[in-house]
Amino acid sequence: MLLIDSTTIRLFSDILKGVGRNPKNDGKKKGGLKVHMLIDAVQSVGRFIKITEAKVHDRSFLKELNLTPHSMVVFDKAYNYYHQFAVWTSNSVYFVTRLKKNAVYTVVETLREQGRVKGKAMVLKEEIIELEYFPECEDGKRQTRVKAKLQLKKVCYQDEKNRYYEFLSNSMESTAEEIAFLYKKRWGIETLFKKMKQNFQLHYFYGESENAIRTQVWCTLIAQLLMTVIQKMAQTKKAFSVVASLIRIHLISLLDVFDLLRSTRREYLKKRGSPSSELQLKIAF
Repeated sequence: MLLIDSTTIRLFSDILKGVGRNPKNDGKKKGGLKVHMLIDAVQSVGRFIKITEAKVHDRSFLKELNLTPHSMVVFDKAYNYYHQFAVWTSNSVYFVTRLKKNAVYTVVETLREQGRVKGKAMVLKEEIIELEYFPECEDGKRQTRVKAKLQLKKVCYQDEKNRYYEFLSNSMESTAEEIAFLYKKRWGIETLFKKMKQNFQLHYFYGESENAIRTQVWCTLIAQLLMTVIQKMAQTKKAFSVVASLIRIHLISLLDVFDLLRSTRREYLKKRGSPSSELQLKIAF
């Protein structure tokens, strides 16, 4: 199972074009970059990463992916791209996402439907729907004179807090409950971005050129990957933030990093007895 999402990092200069229409408080529109990431849901590490200007739309990242058949990809509704969905369906690549509110579709078949029960997580409706879209040529241009059709499964779901969701998938063999469960796993990538922004230096950049900014972001991603590997190898129960802090503090100390992470002591061991007089430093006044 693979997860797709992006995070935006705001810059205090216009080196990379920012996202949004309105300038900030100082009357100047700030720059920004966007980190697009494909991660493994099990290992919680990035498999493919691309850094772009913040203004680049999320769905353009989907064209960069080279997914193997029978892969399962989960992402939010910002990546709705019907032409790419059709390409994946023909290549036996499956996905789970959310349906946009303004989506236009036709209900082909209603598989099941039931009323709401307050405070209970349940599937409310399961349908087969048909969408129309403009196919694209190999160079990415839309064929506006021709419309193609795509059939997908729509799942209406209510969680324990009575929040309503509409999921979309091309996996006709998956049950509605499985589709809802897979989308819940998407929050794993949000946790990954949270770790990156909270534990590494990304609110201040040491250089002002585009190359310096990209280099610092790549170094951050590499450092996060290495710490994740160390955390798993040490088999420690310490949180990622604790692991990052300990490694940062003892980066040049002659300590075994695995013993440091596995240790449950909160203080250093004190040696019994006083040091020999030969090792004591004598100061003459």
